[in-house]
Amino acid sequence: MLKKQYLKDKPACKVTFSLPKEVVNGAKEVKVLGDFNNWSWENGVNMKASKTAYTAVVELKAGSNYEFRYLIDNQKWENDWEADAYQINPFGVENSVISLEAKAVAKKATTAKKTAKAVTKTASKATTTKKVTAKKATTKTTAKKTTAKKAAVVDQTDLKKIEGIGPKIAEMLNAKGIKTFADLAKAKNTDLQAILDAAGPRYKMHNPSTWSEQAKLAAKGNWDKLTKLQNELKGGKR
Repeated sequence: MLKKQYLKDKPACKVTFSLPKEVVNGAKEVKVLGDFNNWSWENGVNMKASKTAYTAVVELKAGSNYEFRYLIDNQKWENDWEADAYQINPFGVENSVISLEAKAVAKKATTAKKTAKAVTKTASKATTTKKVTAKKATTKTTAKKTTAKKAAVVDQTDLKKIEGIGPKIAEMLNAKGIKTFADLAKAKNTDLQAILDAAGPRYKMHNPSTWSEQAKLAAKGNWDKLTKLQNELKGGKR
């Protein structure tokens, strides 16, 4: 199982990896291996045993997808039962996938807020002393807002921004004509489930019940509301 905690001071996420003790079955050593440590047993992240599971916390850069698996006693591989998605590797075996959304850094947001206050204060002072200067400052501020708005435009075809959808599922949806957030927002839950069921047992476990809801927010550019919703979800499920 996976638990994500996005950091406020940098674009990163602390991910808690968890493997039930019943799967380990008395092993001596369990590690997390993946893209983030070159799939190396020596560099693998040691998992600590608790009463019910083996866990490990890894800090990963936000805004990327990572493939990983659990390796028990350097012999037996296990996937995460609640991974965001699964990806076939060159050996024909599925890897677990975790998708981390890009998050704004709190420090930058604070700096931007201070800058905005400074601009407002300057504009106010300019209005008192010289109306023409204030008008120019307002024009520049409007131009900056317009530029920022354009910069915030996100690829409407990146379905991986929907929690619960990884690269493989995104490909399956694209093949069925669901290529944008707007397409996904209109899709019926029964149709989405049918696509997953047709892909085989590995994908039947996914629950698309919130995908359309998330896609509606993404299509409208309501990223704050989408982030708030996704923080309440687990693997795209309530």
